[in-house]
Amino acid sequence: MTAIDVNSPERIGVPDRRWEDLQLGDVLCSPGITVTDAHLVTWAGLTGDIVSLHLDEQYAATTQFGQRIAHGPFTLSTALGLITQTGYFANVVAWLGLDEVRAQQPVLIGDSIRVEAELVVARHTKKDDRGIWTFAYTVTNQRGEVVMTFQSSFMIWRRN
Repeated sequence: MTAIDVNSPERIGVPDRRWEDLQLGDVLCSPGITVTDAHLVTWAGLTGDIVSLHLDEQYAATTQFGQRIAHGPFTLSTALGLITQTGYFANVVAWLGLDEVRAQQPVLIGDSIRVEAELVVARHTKKDDRGIWTFAYTVTNQRGEVVMTFQSSFMIWRRN
């Protein structure tokens, strides 16, 4: 059996991004995703958030939106997931929480959402091997309309 040289330059994996790799004001940009009926039904099933506005076309047609809309927590969770695809979150020690969550516009079935997350806090912790990142997230649809904003904080490994 041949040993694999994990330091070989041909081996490519998750980038080793650490706390020092971002500076205040840096903006991470996610890929997009188009929200489908399957997303809403799956979210409702996973969470128990079974509300007519999200699942009942007849009822939703009578609301101010005129159609079914995505669950707010679905949009939030999807935004967090999309931004992890930038490769900067492989060294998270802990997710610390959310602040200032605002749903600005509904996300409709068929909308494509993207996320920009600006680093607004980067600070050391008491432990030299960790730092804190806080990002201000802006979620937009395919028309460039802001559909949600929030802040989220993470404890990240630092280089010693």
